[in-house]
Amino acid sequence: MTNTLDRRTLLRVAGASAGTAALAGATLAGSATAQAATGAFRHGVASGDPLPDGILLWTRLTPTEQAQPGSGLGPEVQVTWQVSADPDFTDVVSQGALVTGPARDHTVRVPVTGLAAASTYWYRFGYAGGWSPTGRTMTAPDVEAEIDRLRLGVVSCSNWEAGYFAAYRHLAERGDLNLVVHLGDYLYEYGTGEFTAGGSVVRPVSPTHETLSLADYRARHALYKTDPDLQALHAALPWVITWDDHEVANDQWSGGAENHTPGVEGDFATRLAAARQAYLEWMPVRSGADGAIYRRLRFGRLAELSMLDLRTYRSQQASGTAVDDRSRTITGADQMAWLKAGLSTSTARWKLVGNSVMIARLDVGALPAWLLGPLGTLLGIPQNGAVLNVDQWDGYNADRNQLVDHLRSTGTRDVVFLTGDIHTSWASEVTTRATGAANPAAAEFVVPSVTSDNVNDFLGLPAGNPLSALGTTLIRSTNPHVRWTELDGHGYGVLEVTRQRCRMDWYHLADRTRRASAARWVAGWSVGAGSSTLRRESAPAA
Repeated sequence: MTNTLDRRTLLRVAGASAGTAALAGATLAGSATAQAATGAFRHGVASGDPLPDGILLWTRLTPTEQAQPGSGLGPEVQVTWQVSADPDFTDVVSQGALVTGPARDHTVRVPVTGLAAASTYWYRFGYAGGWSPTGRTMTAPDVEAEIDRLRLGVVSCSNWEAGYFAAYRHLAERGDLNLVVHLGDYLYEYGTGEFTAGGSVVRPVSPTHETLSLADYRARHALYKTDPDLQALHAALPWVITWDDHEVANDQWSGGAENHTPGVEGDFATRLAAARQAYLEWMPVRSGADGAIYRRLRFGRLAELSMLDLRTYRSQQASGTAVDDRSRTITGADQMAWLKAGLSTSTARWKLVGNSVMIARLDVGALPAWLLGPLGTLLGIPQNGAVLNVDQWDGYNADRNQLVDHLRSTGTRDVVFLTGDIHTSWASEVTTRATGAANPAAAEFVVPSVTSDNVNDFLGLPAGNPLSALGTTLIRSTNPHVRWTELDGHGYGVLEVTRQRCRMDWYHLADRTRRASAARWVAGWSVGAGSSTLRRESAPAA
């Protein structure tokens, strides 16, 4: 029996929404003309982290013009909320009221419970006789429900100054998705002009300086949530989100960041606390009592999604043979134990991992030391070869080996990592010395950036340039476990999960600097149940 989260319900929902009031200023089908919300609810609405009986709702209220984000000004006010089984709110199933004010930057977060599993709901917020834009959301199916299909939009790395969020618009228009997974770098901390598209600013950020204080981070979050296409996608679907580094500062680790200068930019712990507070105020994400956001969501017996936090607990980045040091960690001991136990004991068919930085090996410039034997040790080569990016799992070999060894020793199969961070597109098999080249432990799909610069952007070269082609050839020739990569495009992924396979389709934008940019399908790769070997698909999923 197919659960109602499948395409039948999605088509019914899409048909119903076509005749309702605009979502964040536009119907789903017409979101190319979406306009940002105005009035008291000018930052839109959002939902996240769906459970079988509940959902987390979010909005931000501007009760007076004085109450600007980050200002610390404005009155405490009461906000009402409603959840309905229909878009016209004739069948309200849950409602309530709460007080917000400057202490939480006038944001509103409502953990709604008591809802029916695998169901579609509409929600809105009220203030002073008016209503917010209407949002649409979905609850997860029952834990033991047998569902046939799950479709996720997968995105990462959305830099305001580098372009427009056309990727979000295309996902909002699809009408066949159950969820959006954002893998980090939802926003960027830089001041204007410090991290842009080949040196040009498509649209300047506010504040114009680098974000350092609580007021700064609040204002930057607020800016992003004025984007009409971001608002439309938040209003259309529930999101599951994790942070990467730019929500605080570039190349963040547990005790600092590359883009933080102590003494000049203040104490890092103070900056981190400010960034985290603003994030948890402004994002529809559940957190633990200690602020932890690594968490697990279940979608019937078909899939379980473990979202990782690879910044809060990690050791400082290192190079050379230090990347093999067993005392260094990217997950932290508690999160690693949680991850291993969750993967090996899960009763879901597919174990998905929301993973902010690439876990598949990337050997560049030298063969892995374990192939060279004593010579590799003598030459001081890291176990997996020369590391191109020590900010990825390549910089933390011991943690990757520990995780892969656990998957092998427990016979855990059907693990798929969903990854962002590197602004390019990859389909890889996860291998280590223990697996060898022919027996990967898991699959990994890496989505491109929504807008953030990639290799050709940094070099000021057009897409498809010879240098990018050469880089692709070099990567593939020295990394047979990397089955496909594309180094130029920006866009998004669509993950389709069925009982038989897990498949990613990549879509790239024609021009990230144009809000109306078209998108095209560039590749599809899948992994079958019981296997970690990737297979190329010849056309987009139907």
